[in-house]
Amino acid sequence: MKKTLGLMMVMAAVAILMAGKETIQGTLISESSVPCGSETKGKKSTDLMCQEYVIRTDTTEYHVRQEKQSHKALLPMNTAVEMTMSKDKMKFKVNGKEYEMLIVSESAVGGATKP
Repeated sequence: MKKTLGLMMVMAAVAILMAGKETIQGTLISESSVPCGSETKGKKSTDLMCQEYVIRTDTTEYHVRQEKQSHKALLPMNTAVEMTMSKDKMKFKVNGKEYEMLIVSESAVGGATKP
Protein backbone atom coordinates (compact mmCIF):
# COMPACT_ATOMS: atom_id res chain seq x y z
CA MET A 1 0.00 0.00 0.00
CA LYS A 2 2.76 2.45 0.93
CA LYS A 3 4.69 1.57 -2.25
CA THR A 4 1.61 2.22 -4.40
CA LEU A 5 0.97 5.58 -2.73
CA GLY A 6 4.62 6.58 -3.14
CA LEU A 7 4.60 5.55 -6.80
CA MET A 8 1.41 7.53 -7.42
CA MET A 9 2.97 10.63 -5.82
CA VAL A 10 6.07 10.32 -8.00
CA MET A 11 3.95 9.88 -11.13
CA ALA A 12 1.88 12.96 -10.23
CA ALA A 13 5.03 15.05 -9.69
CA VAL A 14 6.45 13.94 -13.06
CA ALA A 15 3.16 14.78 -14.79
CA ILE A 16 3.17 18.28 -13.29
CA LEU A 17 6.77 18.89 -14.37
CA MET A 18 6.09 17.57 -17.88
CA ALA A 19 3.03 19.82 -18.26
CA GLY A 20 5.16 22.90 -17.54
CA LYS A 21 7.65 21.95 -20.27
CA GLU A 22 5.28 21.70 -23.22
CA THR A 23 7.07 21.77 -26.55
CA ILE A 24 5.74 24.42 -28.94
CA GLN A 25 6.40 24.64 -32.67
CA GLY A 26 7.22 28.00 -34.22
CA THR A 27 9.11 29.76 -37.00
CA LEU A 28 12.02 32.18 -36.70
CA ILE A 29 10.78 35.07 -38.86
CA SER A 30 13.10 38.05 -38.30
CA GLU A 31 16.25 39.36 -36.63
CA SER A 32 17.32 42.90 -35.76
CA SER A 33 20.19 44.44 -33.81
CA VAL A 34 19.08 46.41 -30.77
CA PRO A 35 20.99 48.28 -28.04
CA CYS A 36 21.29 46.20 -24.89
CA GLY A 37 23.58 48.13 -22.58
CA SER A 38 26.98 49.71 -22.58
CA GLU A 39 30.54 48.87 -21.66
CA THR A 40 32.88 51.36 -20.03
CA LYS A 41 36.65 51.18 -20.39
CA GLY A 42 38.31 54.09 -18.66
CA LYS A 43 36.60 57.25 -19.89
CA LYS A 44 35.20 55.63 -23.05
CA SER A 45 31.73 54.14 -23.12
CA THR A 46 30.68 51.81 -25.93
CA ASP A 47 27.10 50.82 -26.68
CA LEU A 48 26.55 47.07 -26.91
CA MET A 49 24.27 45.57 -29.54
CA CYS A 50 22.30 42.33 -29.22
CA GLN A 51 20.37 40.32 -31.75
CA GLU A 52 16.62 40.30 -31.15
CA TYR A 53 14.66 37.55 -32.88
CA VAL A 54 10.95 37.21 -33.57
CA ILE A 55 9.56 33.69 -33.27
CA ARG A 56 6.00 33.18 -34.47
CA THR A 57 3.66 30.37 -33.42
CA ASP A 58 0.07 29.89 -34.61
CA THR A 59 -1.22 32.39 -32.05
CA THR A 60 1.69 34.41 -30.64
CA GLU A 61 4.82 36.31 -31.66
CA TYR A 62 7.69 36.23 -29.17
CA HIS A 63 10.55 38.74 -29.21
CA VAL A 64 13.62 37.12 -27.68
CA ARG A 65 17.20 38.26 -27.06
CA GLN A 66 20.37 36.46 -26.25
CA GLU A 67 20.80 35.90 -22.55
CA LYS A 68 24.59 35.96 -22.68
CA GLN A 69 26.70 38.37 -24.68
CA SER A 70 28.80 35.41 -25.85
CA HIS A 71 26.04 34.22 -28.24
CA LYS A 72 27.06 35.89 -31.49
CA ALA A 73 25.93 33.47 -34.22
CA LEU A 74 23.16 34.70 -36.51
CA LEU A 75 20.33 32.22 -36.80
CA PRO A 76 18.80 31.41 -40.20
CA MET A 77 15.44 33.04 -40.96
CA ASN A 78 12.28 31.11 -41.89
CA THR A 79 13.54 28.14 -39.90
CA ALA A 80 11.28 25.89 -37.85
CA VAL A 81 12.03 25.90 -34.12
CA GLU A 82 10.96 23.61 -31.32
CA MET A 83 10.75 25.54 -28.06
CA THR A 84 9.92 25.31 -24.38
CA MET A 85 9.34 28.23 -22.04
CA SER A 86 9.92 28.73 -18.35
CA LYS A 87 9.03 32.09 -16.78
CA ASP A 88 10.91 34.71 -18.81
CA LYS A 89 13.23 32.33 -20.68
CA MET A 90 12.82 30.33 -23.85
CA LYS A 91 14.85 27.33 -24.89
CA PHE A 92 14.68 26.32 -28.52
CA LYS A 93 16.43 24.26 -31.13
CA VAL A 94 17.47 25.47 -34.56
CA ASN A 95 19.01 22.92 -36.90
CA GLY A 96 19.73 20.61 -33.95
CA LYS A 97 21.58 23.23 -31.86
CA GLU A 98 20.01 24.44 -28.60
CA TYR A 99 19.76 28.11 -27.54
CA GLU A 100 18.41 29.82 -24.43
CA MET A 101 17.15 33.39 -24.72
CA LEU A 102 15.21 35.93 -22.67
CA ILE A 103 11.63 36.69 -23.68
CA VAL A 104 11.50 40.47 -24.12
CA SER A 105 7.86 40.72 -25.24
CA GLU A 106 5.02 38.76 -26.73
CA SER A 107 1.98 39.72 -28.75
CA ALA A 108 -0.98 38.03 -30.37
CA VAL A 109 -0.67 37.22 -34.05
CA GLY A 110 -2.93 39.44 -36.16
CA GLY A 111 -6.27 38.07 -37.19
CA ALA A 112 -9.72 38.15 -35.74
CA THR A 113 -10.20 40.86 -33.16
CA LYS A 114 -13.19 41.18 -30.89
CA PRO A 115 -14.95 44.55 -30.58
